[in-house]
Amino acid sequence: MRICDAHCHFFSSRFLEILTKDRHDLAADDRARAVAGLLGWDPPGTPEDLADRWVAELDLHGVARAVAIASVPGDEESVARATARHPSRLAGFFMCNPSAPDIADRLARALGEWRFRGVCLFPAMHHYRLDEKGVAAVFEAADARQAIVFVHCGVLSVGVRKKLGLPSPFDLRLGDPLAVAAIAARFPRVPVVIPHFGAGLFREALMAADQCPNIHLDTSSSNAWVKYHRDLTLDDVFHQALAVVGPDRLLFGTDSSFFPRGWQHQIADAQRRSLDSAGAAADVQEKIFAGNFDRLMA
Repeated sequence: MRICDAHCHFFSSRFLEILTKDRHDLAADDRARAVAGLLGWDPPGTPEDLADRWVAELDLHGVARAVAIASVPGDEESVARATARHPSRLAGFFMCNPSAPDIADRLARALGEWRFRGVCLFPAMHHYRLDEKGVAAVFEAADARQAIVFVHCGVLSVGVRKKLGLPSPFDLRLGDPLAVAAIAARFPRVPVVIPHFGAGLFREALMAADQCPNIHLDTSSSNAWVKYHRDLTLDDVFHQALAVVGPDRLLFGTDSSFFPRGWQHQIADAQRRSLDSAGAAADVQEKIFAGNFDRLMA
């Protein structure tokens, strides 16, 4: 079966530099290599080096295309260089903070010159409400450029921050799928993606998607959030998501991010087993694993 991954993080050298800018114990020269050493990762090298490695990894696992996310504001250029190198294999998304003073310029360049396909919002991380004016401006820009808006909801745990001892003062109250529904309803032409089935707010994510036909759910990560729901399994999640949202608005993803771990094939295997258990036919699985990606990223 053809596979496209709608959720991979492009952890570039610049990403590591920005993430650790306040770590004064790390040398300024070749900081990315030093941080990679602390994490036990392979150094990312240049964006082109990392892009080539990702494409080789996708080839190894038979993955046709993948989203590459610039995972900290300010790292758009790394992903722009990666997608320019492999435009048929990598689609660029970037994280932005709508409250930042330079957001208009970032949106214009990323969605224009650099041809990013999606904008990623993390309201719990950056402490803003989804009904703020800046968020509407993001949706307006996405509408004008036919781009996707990705909104992280629910529990938020960033493993790399924990490993580096960086603070994570996230406000989970701000990541409510019902608030996503409110803004998505105002922009019905903008495809909206809520990752990880709502990351613990599964009921709310289903309600949001049921109300707004432009809301999609991605299936990425280990979905360990099921521990917050009594007796809920991944099989149950897929069965209910198919019943409420339908096969046309579910996007397969892994949340893969760094090397040497690479692409997380075990997540794909587990999701395929759950879809089989949920009775999903071959044509339904084709939509989830590739068809919906191709339609949205065209």
